[in-house]
Amino acid sequence: MDVLLGLQWGDEGKGKIVDVLAPEYELVARFQGGPNAGHTLEFDGIKHVLHQIPSGIFRSNILNIVGNGVVLDPIIFKKEIEGLGKFEIDYQKNLVISKKATIIIPSHKLLDAAYEKAKGDKKIGSTLKGIGPTYQDKIGRSALRVGDILSPEFDEKYNALVAKHKTILSFYDYPTDELEGMEDQFFEALEFLKTLNLIDSEYAVNEALDADKRILAEGAQGSLLDVDFGSYPFVTSSTTMTAGACTGLGVAPSKIGEVFGIFKAYCTRVGSGPFPTELFDNDGEDMRKEGNEFGSTTGRPRRCGWLDLPALRYSIMINGVTQLFMMKADVLNIFEEIKVCTHYELPNGERIDKLSFEVMQSEAKPVYETLKGWNCSLKGIRDYEKFPQELNAYVEFLEKELNVPIKLVSIGPDREQTIMR
Repeated sequence: MDVLLGLQWGDEGKGKIVDVLAPEYELVARFQGGPNAGHTLEFDGIKHVLHQIPSGIFRSNILNIVGNGVVLDPIIFKKEIEGLGKFEIDYQKNLVISKKATIIIPSHKLLDAAYEKAKGDKKIGSTLKGIGPTYQDKIGRSALRVGDILSPEFDEKYNALVAKHKTILSFYDYPTDELEGMEDQFFEALEFLKTLNLIDSEYAVNEALDADKRILAEGAQGSLLDVDFGSYPFVTSSTTMTAGACTGLGVAPSKIGEVFGIFKAYCTRVGSGPFPTELFDNDGEDMRKEGNEFGSTTGRPRRCGWLDLPALRYSIMINGVTQLFMMKADVLNIFEEIKVCTHYELPNGERIDKLSFEVMQSEAKPVYETLKGWNCSLKGIRDYEKFPQELNAYVEFLEKELNVPIKLVSIGPDREQTIMR
């Protein structure tokens, strides 16, 4: 089983790459996260955003698995499947859902908003989709799972969980007036969910591996948002790394093959938290406009900055990355000079090249190396040999610094704008 991960703070372009790689696989599986992910795919002049459905869904011969590590919002999932109607996809045939996936219920979203409001200026920057509170209930052993919707005791379990949530919401003095309307949609979506293929997905995955079928595990959020190794507490609530593919699908570590690490040619971040190379000048604004850096899930403008090599090395290390894919190189077309962070300077003046605990907690200043930009359009290029010399130099500089081969460079959103090296 190969694993595909984002190495930064998310939004690296995972959806596009899964779609490009998908023909080489027979199964594509999501192993963590929920509707806070937004994977954008563009092909044949069509742009489509997936939030919970694996990105192999547009290939009719691929089985798509929503794994046990995912938190599933039935309302959003139903809308997503309805949105696929125009593509004539046989989702009954090529989409299955783990009975052990955890369900996001309406009151989770109210809790999310209440917690975020209570944090004031220390807020995380949550998407308010109910992800965090759902994972809290999962760890607290009170959550509902997909398999529970088939149980005659579901209503009893649901009401007990909602009662618990209402007690918490009353403590935060957060209104619950909209809950009833949300529940109408929720129960309608549950009935739809019952019509889908709900399975013990860990068996499906391992039987496929035993049959020598090729599986691609698809991560949702970036590695630097991992609950253990990200910029805590400004992180997501799940394990976003290679290890999460094992626990989120029920696969032994020995079954992991290639680990594809995706990174942008620069950095972006949505929400709060440390971001050493963030730009607050015209370069940052130009980067945001050129890259259309607005969240595919939230629509929020993304924070933009130069590439951060210590952070990238850190992600490569904890994930065991074997191949790198560089995305959105075309966004840097507009710059005469490109900066790359090689070290951090701590408040005490010390220079380090590691993403240490202190860097995550302090105002570390980036130390940059400046490279010559290519400052021209890459439109129409379909061959690595035709790249401008400066772009080749940028790729080779990064490859040497990171000590992992960069096998793919993306120079635009479409499938065709994906150049293999």
